[in-house]
Amino acid sequence: MTINELYDIYLQHPQVQTDTRKLQPGDLFFALKGANFNGNEFALQALQAGAAYAIVDEEIDANNKQLLQVPDVLTALQQLAKYHREQLDIPFIAITGSNGKTTTKELVHAVLSSHYKTYTTKGNLNNHIGIPLTLLQVKRDAQMAVVEMGANHLQEIAGYCQYTLPTHGIITNCGKAHLEGFGSAEGVRKGKGELYDFIRANGGSIFAFDDYDYLHSMSAGIEKIYWYGTQNGNIVGHAGKHDAFLSVTFTKGVSFAELQTQLVGTYNLPNVLCAVAIGKYFGVPEEKIKHAVESYLPSNSRSQLIMLGSNTVILDAYNANPSSMKAAIENFAVMPGDNKVMLLGGMAELGNDSEREHQQLVALIDQYPFKSVVLVGKYFNNIPHHYIHLPDAEAAKEWLLQQQLAHATILVKGSRAMQMEKVIS
Repeated sequence: MTINELYDIYLQHPQVQTDTRKLQPGDLFFALKGANFNGNEFALQALQAGAAYAIVDEEIDANNKQLLQVPDVLTALQQLAKYHREQLDIPFIAITGSNGKTTTKELVHAVLSSHYKTYTTKGNLNNHIGIPLTLLQVKRDAQMAVVEMGANHLQEIAGYCQYTLPTHGIITNCGKAHLEGFGSAEGVRKGKGELYDFIRANGGSIFAFDDYDYLHSMSAGIEKIYWYGTQNGNIVGHAGKHDAFLSVTFTKGVSFAELQTQLVGTYNLPNVLCAVAIGKYFGVPEEKIKHAVESYLPSNSRSQLIMLGSNTVILDAYNANPSSMKAAIENFAVMPGDNKVMLLGGMAELGNDSEREHQQLVALIDQYPFKSVVLVGKYFNNIPHHYIHLPDAEAAKEWLLQQQLAHATILVKGSRAMQMEKVIS
């Protein structure tokens, strides 16, 4: 089974699934393997559920013409995605970074899709399986594609670029995330910088936040750069007054003076500026840019503002690392309100830096007069502090219910593994 032959089949059955529970009649089923599962064992079940074909890499039934055997299913999926990508002569915008990838991706998609037929990563399908699936969802009517790339070790982004073939790139930032895999902050920059390496080698363009000095050095040698920032750039804007929702005042690059977003936190400013910059670069009318950003509603526990009775909850519990935690706490400190309560889950994947980073987090909290602070999970076990310490999100939820708070402002944040959204569920 060659990739050309597989592509002909894909064109007839362009819906691809790797999970039999999501199969629809006529889909292609790719029988992926993992540490704890073997999709080949579900191939016949997939066919019974209506799959047109099942792509496998084990001998199952040589007489079944709906079973297409390849040397390795994951490799075949990635090669198919690359071949499909090569048929599409449109801008492919790749987004990576330590923080803000998904929010930036959603904002950019909102802006571009207001004017162009635009496909993008669904949810956070941003790994070696999710990215090929995203590419195969891009149809022939596409005018733009926006692809999110996550990574926790070196050479991961470089690998994704080999089949995504991005024409444009964005590194939102390089913070202290996945230090366990990258080894150091410098390792993070090197890993995320693999996107710039591909763009540089292939004559592409990037969009970059002018305020981050390291993006200037990382982008050296890239000729086509569209800058956005708070002082300099093609698009210049800064955060407005500290209300619950971020407002942005523009001084260069667009005719409208202000945007009022539905995003919590000034740390979302670069994400908004990026979306506006991309809209301008690709000729989206300004009124559409403004409306798209102002209409965007965050979801999935990212910078959400939720009212619980008389209490205002900022739910930012999709993920956390030292950089995003610092930004969230500092933003929370300057928000209006006196009755402020924080429930913070631990930060995962920090390796040998974990204890030091959690101690620095406590030192940061010490600088502010919050009414109550609850630290949640094992990562705080050996950290000296005078705050409430609870074992998990369920215990934190029980504590919060017992407080019977009224007219309070509450920040809930933590790493994905902590499932801090349970605190208010």
